[in-house]
Amino acid sequence: MDKRNLTLLTDLYQLTMMNGYLKQGRKEEIAIFDLFFRQNDMITYSLACGLEQAIDYVLNLHFDDDDIAYFKSLNIFCDEFIEYLRDFKFTGEIYAVPEGTVVFPSEPILTVKAPIMQAQLIETALLNIINFQTLIASKAAKIRYVAKEDVIMEFGLRRAQAPDAGIYGARAAVIGGCNSTSNVLAGKMFNIPVAGTHAHSWVMNFKDEYTAFKAYADVYPENALLLVDTYDTLNQGVPNAIKVFDYLKEKGYKGKGIRLDSGDLAYLSKKARKMLDAAGHTDTIICASGDLDEYSINSLKNQGACINSWGVGTRLITSADMPALGGVYKLAGILDDDGKVVPKIKVSENTAKITNPGFKNIYRVYDNATGKAEADFIFLRDEKPIDTTKPLVLRHPTERWKKITFTDYTLRPLHVQVVKEGKLVYKMPTLMEIKAYAEKEIESFWDEYKRIDKPHIYKVDLSDGLYELKHDMLDKIRGIQKS
Repeated sequence: MDKRNLTLLTDLYQLTMMNGYLKQGRKEEIAIFDLFFRQNDMITYSLACGLEQAIDYVLNLHFDDDDIAYFKSLNIFCDEFIEYLRDFKFTGEIYAVPEGTVVFPSEPILTVKAPIMQAQLIETALLNIINFQTLIASKAAKIRYVAKEDVIMEFGLRRAQAPDAGIYGARAAVIGGCNSTSNVLAGKMFNIPVAGTHAHSWVMNFKDEYTAFKAYADVYPENALLLVDTYDTLNQGVPNAIKVFDYLKEKGYKGKGIRLDSGDLAYLSKKARKMLDAAGHTDTIICASGDLDEYSINSLKNQGACINSWGVGTRLITSADMPALGGVYKLAGILDDDGKVVPKIKVSENTAKITNPGFKNIYRVYDNATGKAEADFIFLRDEKPIDTTKPLVLRHPTERWKKITFTDYTLRPLHVQVVKEGKLVYKMPTLMEIKAYAEKEIESFWDEYKRIDKPHIYKVDLSDGLYELKHDMLDKIRGIQKS
């Protein structure tokens, strides 16, 4: 649990809107908001992450006395609003996909149903938490996909954009597929395995490289992973590592391996592998680091690099090729006096920015013969249940003449209820349970959707009910605008 009070981790306009709703007499109005991300050229699939921290934030919302004093000093809020904040807490409902679920553009990762003032306040922090952690988990999943069974160590703390990014980024990276982290605080907080080697400074601080390696091996005889590129990788580093591994062997230990951090990693690893094998150290590993990501690892593997352990840092923890997920939080409906959902829609000339109205969930369609995920569709929660004994026809969300029919299939609703009446009703899994779940999720998709070069586009459709509602609302709004 994060012991900081993050309630003020919000944008000012959330508070000014809350103040406005109160003055309009609408503080008890129930609203429905969806958190999702939009399609862009960099997104193929994403791995939902950050739910645990997001829910911890929501359930611990409260304003301290110094927060109240600060609000008074701004001179922009009415006294009634300031008094309302003294006893503020979240009393609504939250539905979400479990952490580690594969998600796609436009699918609600999280849905909030709560009094409008509560639902409005939490927008900024939810986006901050889920956007970042989903981004990093997704990047890690793609690195895991190309690394296959190799070990992946998360090394990003020193390049992360501030401490929280390093801490929660490490957690997200492990969910996405990393085996360990170099981040000791993240290791302690989340019970993540920690791993590391030594720096070039260790080698430089001894009279010569061999002495440095031997000293390290004397301290850590069962974990002697030696960084061999401080001076001359093939002429000094690897030969000196072999001498130390021979020394360890005489003492009854086995050298763990070497790390390459610079140079032509494909060439160096192949040469180093031959040298190690010729010296009888066939079971030592070769670890590589240095601005690696899924693209460079994939390229190295295609070149036959003899690397079986990867230290990934900067390009993972910053998601360098796509540094922002682009998640949004949009109003999808309000409840009328009878508790009926009144759908809301945002209209834009940019089709991708037109939202899906109403109180929704997501179905994932699995082919019973293969067990693989074949398509998703977003549906309204009050629609008639699907009869899975009958063929299921899905249509493209905009080009409705494009359709696909399933006959032998299983449907899985993706949302679970996490919070009810302001209380947690969902058992949060452990980090390693989430990691195992994420592995199964990714495995349930065909490789065509996961390849890093021009992946096949996974189908995310709208149910007939949602499609008709959306287009009826658009026609009505456009008719009003024309008149």
